[in-house]
Order: sequence, then structure tokens, then C-alpha cells
Amino acid sequence: MTAPPVMYESGEGIATITLNRPEVLNALNDALIGALREALERAAAEEAVRAVLVTGAGRGFSSGADLASVPPSPSLDLGELLRKRYHPVILAMRSMPKAVICAVNGPAAGAGMSIALAGDIVLAARSASFVQAFARIGLVPDAGSTWFLPRYAGDARARALALLAEPIDAAAAERFGLVWKVFDDGELMPQARQLAARLAGQPPRAIALIKRALNESPAHELPAQLELEAALQSEAGRTEDFAEGVAAFLQRRAPVFRGR
Repeated sequence: MTAPPVMYESGEGIATITLNRPEVLNALNDALIGALREALERAAAEEAVRAVLVTGAGRGFSSGADLASVPPSPSLDLGELLRKRYHPVILAMRSMPKAVICAVNGPAAGAGMSIALAGDIVLAARSASFVQAFARIGLVPDAGSTWFLPRYAGDARARALALLAEPIDAAAAERFGLVWKVFDDGELMPQARQLAARLAGQPPRAIALIKRALNESPAHELPAQLELEAALQSEAGRTEDFAEGVAAFLQRRAPVFRGR
């Protein structure tokens, strides 16, 4: 039996999505990208899932697009491939009303790096590496990299990473602001699961509203963002979870959030 290109597991409020082509460092072909989109949509729809963890099988997160599956030809339109396959995945990760953690367990290259950066919180193994490999083969960074990199690392670093196509290690990625925390290789997944469990225990409505506020922030001037915050706070303030959070604080106990 052929192994699925993406594995999906859920339990205790966490959906774990694993890119599963380890023999090619989880290179992205149509089957994997399609299955990843389906897994993300499933996680978003399952009420019991409160946090999502994305990682790679084997010794890498993803080596990027499987170039063997898209040989250059006059009829090849990579832009259409991006619109149909990659864009829905990146947008699903960013717009999902649940926290998405990416645990980068090895190389993250090209669009594989883009997928990693689309997570709300990015963790990395100490052996992980990141590279915008596009310029090496005559292409432009895609799948959101030209949006993420300037915002996370700053314009100067974004330009160097994209133009030089040089890999950086996990420590540099953390220093550049691309990664939240770096762990020894054996500790990455235990720490990622612990963080996912923590997020799964947070108030779901608040998590969704926080993501919305942050997603809309780049398009707003300060007055518009202040108004959005006020509108979202009005909504959050009417939830049962807010009442529970305050009650738990005053009673000095752990809150139990139910997403209402």
C-alpha cells in the first residue's frame, strides 16, 4: 500500500499534519499539496480541533517544489499552478481561526520555506535550515515569501535572502525573526506538542479574533486598526469564555474555555 503524501492525526484538541514524502525530503508535488489543503480544511472544520501542528516526516520539513513533476516547457504556466495549488494552502493556514504551529525539523527550501513561514508560530530544530532557492533556478520567490520575508526579517535581509539564495541555519532564522524558538533536535516535537496543547487550552473565539486582527493589520492605518480592535473586543467581551476567564482569575483557578 502506498503511503499517503500527508498524514493527519487528531486528539486532545490538536490536529497534527505531517508532510509525508520523506524519500524526497517532502518535495511538493500535486498530490502532496492537494492533500495538505484537504488536511488544513479538515482541521479548520473539526470543532474538537483547537490547534494545528504542521511538520515533516523524516529528516526534513520540505525541500520545496518537486522539480521533476514540473519540467520546463513552453506550455508550462507556473503562475496558474501557484494560484490553483499553493495559494489556497497558504491562505488556509493564515485565515484558519485556529493557531497553526510549524515545527521545522530539517531543511525548508523554496515553497517549503514559504509554508513554514505561513504558520502563526514557527519552531525549528537546531539542525534546520532555510533557503530561498528560487534564484538558483531562474525563478522568483513565491507562495508568499515576498510578503513574509520583508515583514519578518526586514527589507535588507529579505533582499539578501532572496537574491543570494544562500541557506541560513536555525540560529540565524531565529535572530532574523523568522522563527519563534529553536530546540535541540530531539526536543523539537515534544516542545511543539506542548505548545500546541497550551494553545488548545486557550479560548477559541479569542484566538480566532486575534488572528483576524493581526491578519488585517498590514492593510490598515492606525485609526482603522484601533477601530477594528474595538469592534473585535466588543465581540470578545460578550463571550462566555471572557466571563470564565475573569471568574477563574478572581477565584485563582485554571479557566475552562468552551469556545462560547
